[in-house]
Amino acid sequence: MPLVRIDVNAGRTPEQISAIADAIHDAIVAEYGIPARDRFQIITEHQGGQIIAQDAGLGFDRSSGVVMIQIFTQRGRTTEAKQALYARIAEALGTQGVEGNDVFIGYVENGPEDWTFGFGRAQYLTGELAVPNRA
Repeated sequence: MPLVRIDVNAGRTPEQISAIADAIHDAIVAEYGIPARDRFQIITEHQGGQIIAQDAGLGFDRSSGVVMIQIFTQRGRTTEAKQALYARIAEALGTQGVEGNDVFIGYVENGPEDWTFGFGRAQYLTGELAVPNRA
């Protein structure tokens, strides 16, 4: 159910981009226990200079290989569950050659009333879909 936006700089192969998207999805499935086919991702490649990602004052540099991730999901997961997800994503992306300093995640929560999967209905409210378990 999470909607995941993935922004990267141009220059990776389609296979590399697919592997990054798969790694992020697999991490979410593993940590949150969502179904594997509950996958909604938007991947955008940007030309040089269109992603600005500094260090927020933490004292490290990012490379042009930065991966900016936005996760939109239902509220209710614990701080520990979110931190475990962040760590799992960073680890998974590491296996794809993305360094930890190049992983940026923004996490946005909302409620069951904020989703429609089609037909103009909020399926979590109508009962067509069960509200996901919170980890």
